[in-house]
Amino acid sequence: MAALEPASVPALNPSIVEALRRAGLCGATENPHGEALAGGVSSDIWRVDLARGPVCVKRALPRLRVAQLWEAPVKRNHYERLWLDTAARIVPHAVPKILAHDEGFFVMEYLDPARHPVWKAQLREGHADPLFAAEVGRRLAAIHLNTTTEAIAEEFRTDAIFHAIRLEPYLLATAKAHPDLAARLHGLAERTAATRQCLVHGDVSPKNILAGPHGPVFLDAECAWYGDPAFDLAFCLNHLLLKCLWVPRARPAFLECFDALAGAYLQNKALEGVETRAASLLPGLLLARVDGKSPVEYLTEPAQKETVRRIARALIRKSPDQLSEVRTAWQESSK
Repeated sequence: MAALEPASVPALNPSIVEALRRAGLCGATENPHGEALAGGVSSDIWRVDLARGPVCVKRALPRLRVAQLWEAPVKRNHYERLWLDTAARIVPHAVPKILAHDEGFFVMEYLDPARHPVWKAQLREGHADPLFAAEVGRRLAAIHLNTTTEAIAEEFRTDAIFHAIRLEPYLLATAKAHPDLAARLHGLAERTAATRQCLVHGDVSPKNILAGPHGPVFLDAECAWYGDPAFDLAFCLNHLLLKCLWVPRARPAFLECFDALAGAYLQNKALEGVETRAASLLPGLLLARVDGKSPVEYLTEPAQKETVRRIARALIRKSPDQLSEVRTAWQESSK
């Protein structure tokens, strides 16, 4: 894991040092230095400098660091590790390598930020590469298409976790803020929960994707779940649309990335009905990022939020069945 900055996260727990020793990563007389890193709202993350080199340790929090009350089972840490292991067998360079795990946390390789910049940081600078976006779509499709087995379904029975950290804070919380759309938003949540096709990451966002020397690297699979692949596709495309308001000068390039990612994903023999479900879910996720429990931090102006509400509300009522409909509506209405 990489490109994380120092933050006010609790100091490295001695139990973690002991676990590193048990795993053979830390010598018996070694006293490693641990540096707390900013890795989002849901976990404590440390860079730990060992004699063998730096590693990254991640531990899930029972209560997320957001303004509203948002709790989630810490067992998601276990399923995140399993998702990373599973994805590594399908696209080896697409995830960091897991080095060890213990009760409540796991250890992975530390990826040099100089060689693995965060995709979100690149987008913030207006650097939007459609070829990279297309590779995100291809790798995501490969993971989805190769995890449709009953064994994977059995291993990732995480419906309660996915509900707690995705469906409730995004779609259901937004329904409370927009009671006239509540039935439609509840319907999206129910359909998503009932669709079981493959292994889903659940947080495919530019902040969780590194631009590595071998292509996109996916991080932070805390929402791992056997369910609807349309959620991953819509979740990532949602961010490319929202960033048009964040960095207006790069708007054409972001929309080109939207087309490239969606096109590459759907070219890879997408699972049945994915585009139709992603197209109708995407407007709900757009609205959720301004009126749900986890609003995007970079849309701070009332006018920006109203733009999202206006477009998303109209699309939710329309229930589009093609991603191009959402893209066209956004292009025409968000200027």
